Amino acid sequence: MYLQRVAGYGIHTRDLKPWMTALLTVLSLLMVVVTIGLLAHFLVFGQNMEYYQGTFTISDIQVNSNSGRKSSNQLKDLQEMKENLVDEIFIDSTLNKRYVKNHVVRQPPEEDDTEADIGTVFQTPTTEQRTVGKKTTQSILNQKTRKARALPADVSLVQVNDCGKRVIPLIANRIVSGNPAAKGAWPWQVSLQRSNIHQCGGTLIGNMWVVTAAHCFRTNPNPRQWTLSFGTTINPPLMKREVRRIIMHERYRPPARDHDIALVQFSPRVTFSDEVRRICLPEPSASFPSNSTVYITGFGALYYGGESQNELREARVQIISNDICKQRHVYGNEIKRGMFCAGFLEGIYDACRGDSGGPLVIRDNKDTWYLIGIVSWGDNCGQKNKPGVYTQVTYYRRWIASKTGL
Repeated sequence: MYLQRVAGYGIHTRDLKPWMTALLTVLSLLMVVVTIGLLAHFLVFGQNMEYYQGTFTISDIQVNSNSGRKSSNQLKDLQEMKENLVDEIFIDSTLNKRYVKNHVVRQPPEEDDTEADIGTVFQTPTTEQRTVGKKTTQSILNQKTRKARALPADVSLVQVNDCGKRVIPLIANRIVSGNPAAKGAWPWQVSLQRSNIHQCGGTLIGNMWVVTAAHCFRTNPNPRQWTLSFGTTINPPLMKREVRRIIMHERYRPPARDHDIALVQFSPRVTFSDEVRRICLPEPSASFPSNSTVYITGFGALYYGGESQNELREARVQIISNDICKQRHVYGNEIKRGMFCAGFLEGIYDACRGDSGGPLVIRDNKDTWYLIGIVSWGDNCGQKNKPGVYTQVTYYRRWIASKTGL
């Protein structure tokens, strides 16, 4: 005799009418689906990670060293001591079950051993805890730091969500050119390399997708000859990935410059962290006014004809209106749909050779970063009336979604 169990009660199937059997079968399947859905909710959505960043001043730190620059081993020991002290704060608190880890994301100036920018990671089991997590974290910090083990110099923690967030605070009112970017400052930056030599930049938009310029693969679209490098230095890289597929826009036809966009699929997938994180993509309808402040990053040359750099660099520029960029003395009718200009008509700050395919990003009022441009082309580097020209991400937003699902 066969026995079918529904909701814990044994029912003999031979005593049931066909319609009742069908109904019980449907109810059983429905309960299975609901159970699986609840499990998925609590296992997947119930264990999201929250990232915070704050500046700490750590007391009771002593490093045996002479005056002058510290050795790499001394700096490593100092970083480890700071991380251990912050560990103690959260492990000895009501957040101990949610606390995952911390990491020094930027070392202090030489003259100040006690200060450090530290990122912290927490698990968030419920929606309610995600809502109050930041206030709870700050409250515990304030309570614990009164004991002078770790005093926050700036207890304004920055919560880092899934995309477009960085644990390194942006230095306001300053144009940076020729100086290395801080570690973790632009976690979506990628170096595209052929035969382990940097060729182009790229932007991480998912855990297995990078967007870049199609012209980077104009002479060699074979994915087996390309790799991706992450981190703020090319050598040594933070980590590397193999390229599995290159998707160039179907309408890209060199030497024409329009439709200069490509997608790169890599493996294995990356795990997001303070130093590796995807950028947010804008909606197709999003618009960004002229003169908006935007940022470019890359490993490109510092001047026309120069060589690519080992360290990631950054520059602050401005969006230039199409009315100006299409003027005869600028680029005239070379500016097509899906392109826009950014930089300064006076020159100086601009992308250059080796920056192609890299990101042009903008920050919203919630401190979230969006990819709005891809370094495409320009006349020389930083030349007067010849700003950088970028592929417009919003124009190709639906194309990106159709290929990646993002």
